[in-house]
Amino acid sequence: MSSIPLPATQRDCMSAAAKRWKYFRKIFKFEQMDFEFAFWQMLYLFISPQKVYRNFHYRKQTKSQFARDDPAFLLLFAAWLCVTSIGFAIVLKLSFLQFIHFLLYTIFVDCIIIGILVATFFWFILNRYCRKKDEVQDVEWGYTFDVHLNAFFPPLVLLHFFQLFFYNGTFEI
Repeated sequence: MSSIPLPATQRDCMSAAAKRWKYFRKIFKFEQMDFEFAFWQMLYLFISPQKVYRNFHYRKQTKSQFARDDPAFLLLFAAWLCVTSIGFAIVLKLSFLQFIHFLLYTIFVDCIIIGILVATFFWFILNRYCRKKDEVQDVEWGYTFDVHLNAFFPPLVLLHFFQLFFYNGTFEI
């Protein structure tokens, strides 16, 4: 059985499962995460989003992948959701159990589960219908999830943080 040599772009790329395993393996190794760079990306999503997307292009040239390989952005995002949820709990006078329910719903349903569904839907559409037939490389699922996180962060700050200052207390649970 002879093996056919693969093009350099295909040979140097890890499989999606290997990338996912590498990403989740790093999630508890805080000393190896680049939180400064993730914070920079969050700031620049407001100031100059094109710099964040230009960075994705540079990562593609250097690491042969568009998706982030560092979960620092996701962890900072989850921390931001915790802080804003505490603000909501105080403003809305939620009990501790209501706060926990709200926090878990916000992080796992609004951000992660819906994000996974949206990312998977668009990943499928892009790879199935928007790619040229002769292209070797497909759109990475991790990149579509990163786009979801980048798109979700600015409205989150506007709706979960700044909205708290304009709340007048007429809401009843």
